[in-house]
Amino acid sequence: MNPSDEHVSTYLENRALLLLLVAVSLALGWILLPFYGAILWGSIIALLFAPLYRRLLPRLNGRRTPAALLTLLIVLVLVVLPFALVTASLAREAALVYQRMQSGELNPALYFRGVFAALPGWMTALLERFGLADFDTLQRRVAAALAQGSQFIATQAFSIGQNTFEFVTGLLITLYLAFFLIRDGDGVARAVRRAIPLAPRHKQELLDKFATVIRATVKGNLLVAAVQGVLGGIAFWFLGVGAALLWAVLMAFLSLLPAVGAGLVWLPVALYFLITGAIWQGIALIAYGVLVIGLVDNLLRPVLVGKDTRMPDYVVMITTLGGMAVFGINGFVVGPAIAAMFIAVWHIYSTTRPGTAP
Repeated sequence: MNPSDEHVSTYLENRALLLLLVAVSLALGWILLPFYGAILWGSIIALLFAPLYRRLLPRLNGRRTPAALLTLLIVLVLVVLPFALVTASLAREAALVYQRMQSGELNPALYFRGVFAALPGWMTALLERFGLADFDTLQRRVAAALAQGSQFIATQAFSIGQNTFEFVTGLLITLYLAFFLIRDGDGVARAVRRAIPLAPRHKQELLDKFATVIRATVKGNLLVAAVQGVLGGIAFWFLGVGAALLWAVLMAFLSLLPAVGAGLVWLPVALYFLITGAIWQGIALIAYGVLVIGLVDNLLRPVLVGKDTRMPDYVVMITTLGGMAVFGINGFVVGPAIAAMFIAVWHIYSTTRPGTAP
């Protein structure tokens, strides 16, 4: 065979193999898409607890399966069971609040009327411009909005009940995948490293960057969220705010949003205190929210997330918000990870292209 013909044949084979690789990869991604969250968190658990597995391995005489099972048991005790207990307590408290509203013990209309009566003149004048100065009219509009919100919540609750099987399946997939990745993660990492068509030092740079960002993002954001939720719940309990656990969990969830998260809960409550005449409670909650809850976000998040990822705070914040807008709750991990990979790949490209000094 002519060398040029052989070269063309090899080129066509490589192109065909590349197209086939892309096709089967897209097909596999399409099949796994319904469980991408379970796969993501299974990988994250394996990545976070791999150091613990390596410590347990010598103590179990190098037996990988018992070490992986023990690691997974620790994950269940430290992560899954506390989450289940908090979820159960939250559901019980939410049900209690609903029962109080149904029995009339908790009447939002009375509280709302008190707030409306305590409004200063300038705010009443502002409401008049929008045709909201009449309390009865405003109450009807708020009642309609609450009815729509209640209908949405009921729909979601019904959906959650219907999707219990999907949730359990996702949890089992997460734990099942985490077990094998904990046990065989080193082999998987070597296979991925061999498959990346880059120089060895660039492969290592990408993998190290990815692992560092995932660890820093998950540990940092979850720790900040937990601390802010606990601090906010303590403040609400001390000030006598009902359903403190419910508000604490909501603050912890919203704390995943950098800068503004927990303030979306404690600030309206503080304003309610001020409007209804509970001046010292409102001032105390504002001071506590700014100096204690807000300080946790301002101090811990840059240290735990920005420092380890070596990305500017504004990049972490924007990619976290963008990731959550696109991927939902999982976006607080996916967004910064994509940003870190973007920066790492551009760094490799800029230092390896022809005519650029390394």
